[in-house]
Amino acid sequence: MGRGQYIVRRLAQMVPVLFGITIIVFALLQLIPGDPATTMLGLQARPEAVAALRHELGLDRPLWEQYVRYLGDLARLDLGESLKSKIGVSSLLWPRLEVSLVLVGYATALTILLALPLGIAAALKKDSPFDQAVRVVLMVTMVMPGFWVGILLLIVFSIKLRLFPVAGYGEGVAGHLRHLFLPALTVSLGIVPILVRSLRGSLLEAMGSDYVRTARAKGQRERAVVVGHSLRNALIPPLTLLGLSVGYLMGGTVIVENVFSLPGAGKLLVDSIGARDYPVVQSTTLVFAFMVILVNLTTDLVYTFLDPRVRLG
Repeated sequence: MGRGQYIVRRLAQMVPVLFGITIIVFALLQLIPGDPATTMLGLQARPEAVAALRHELGLDRPLWEQYVRYLGDLARLDLGESLKSKIGVSSLLWPRLEVSLVLVGYATALTILLALPLGIAAALKKDSPFDQAVRVVLMVTMVMPGFWVGILLLIVFSIKLRLFPVAGYGEGVAGHLRHLFLPALTVSLGIVPILVRSLRGSLLEAMGSDYVRTARAKGQRERAVVVGHSLRNALIPPLTLLGLSVGYLMGGTVIVENVFSLPGAGKLLVDSIGARDYPVVQSTTLVFAFMVILVNLTTDLVYTFLDPRVRLG
């Protein structure tokens, strides 16, 4: 099967997955205590006013009718209107999604820059003091909650050392990179330990294989053996974990954006849940799910470039 056919088939498989996600999200939102109309008008609002607002928003209709109406809007690529601000969800979501995408990309880049050299060095210096130190430090960072790591980085690098801003998104490319460094580092520190352990183990396994011993017997330098023969095959398991960790990255942005007060889609999602703004919550969750599926598809395609033995099917 060619790559084009594979991509088309995988994109077609997204449809039932996204449909299932809409059902789950819609059902879970109905279980959240509270009422959007009461939240918007306040607890002291008259029952008549609450009932009138519920009718205006269509919340007094049967659940199946509300869901069908939502699906109809999605079929027209209409994400609906925010119950709270009366603004189109697209107008609210897309500018904030840009912040989240930049944060995820930044966190992914930091993850690769940290995990790749640490994993290779730990494998080449197996059981050395450096290897032991890397494993201990990363084990500690792996078990620390993301929000706690973010607060700790804020205290040390923003408040004490004044190296990075406390909050905000900044202006221009340089400003964005500076403001997002600590949030991106917070997210990446949750994934780096897993990737380092995976890369270390797979690289040690690859370096003990027959084709590596053959390359050494031919007199090739150790650097050429590691980079040209071992590393390429050893990257496949960490790449799998990185692709699977996209869901964690997206979930991590929800926490980190609130810790660092970033105007991203994650903060919008949390604020919308508190306001019972159903259209915004549904659309944001659906977009996040779509992005995770796309990244997993990209990961599968990258396999074929790293290892020609991998076949798409």
